Amino acid sequence: MCLGIPGEIVEIMADREDFAMVSVAGVKRAVNIGLLTEDEIQLKAGDWILIHVGFALSRIDEAEAAHSIKMLEGMGQAYTDELIALAQSDLASDR
Repeated sequence: MCLGIPGEIVEIMADREDFAMVSVAGVKRAVNIGLLTEDEIQLKAGDWILIHVGFALSRIDEAEAAHSIKMLEGMGQAYTDELIALAQSDLASDR
C-alpha cells in the first residue's frame, strides 16, 4: 500500500519550474511536480496535491485534502512520526 500525503502549494519555484514549495502540516518542502506538468496541468499557489516520496501524483481538491488529512491524523503516532521525519529532513524549508 502506498501512502499519499496531501500538501498545499505555496509557490512554484522560479528557478526550477518542475518543483514547487509545498506545505505539509505546516512544514514546507520542495516537491517535484514534473509528473503533473507533463499532462498540461497548470498548478499554482493554493492548489492541493497528493505527494508520495517527494513527487506530486495528482491534483486534489481542498475537500479531498481535508478528508485525507483527517484520515491520516487518525493513524496516530505513525503519522506524527512521519511529520517529524519530514520536518527534520534536508528537503524541509523554513521559507
